Amino acid sequence: MKLQMHSIHFDADQKLINFIQKKADKLDTYYDQIIDGEVFMRLDKNDRSENKIVEIKLNVPGKQLFAKSQNDSFEAAADDSIEALRRQIKKYKEKLVLAKQ
Repeated sequence: MKLQMHSIHFDADQKLINFIQKKADKLDTYYDQIIDGEVFMRLDKNDRSENKIVEIKLNVPGKQLFAKSQNDSFEAAADDSIEALRRQIKKYKEKLVLAKQ
């Protein structure tokens, strides 16, 4: 799956980009018609330790899925967002199956 990575107010290292890409590629096992997606990584300007935000948008036929997570590391935030998208994909697929019946 083709993902566009955007790191806002910082430069993401290749290791982080590869980690998110690898995790997101596993979503193809749940639904193989994902068109593409965008990942936004941001640093929140607050004093808390959970200041890393990951937002992921996925384009599927006829719909756009979105998940946002805030955590103390980009990896944990990406894991949470991808898990939320996995649930959304499963729900979306169930609706497609019911609509075809």
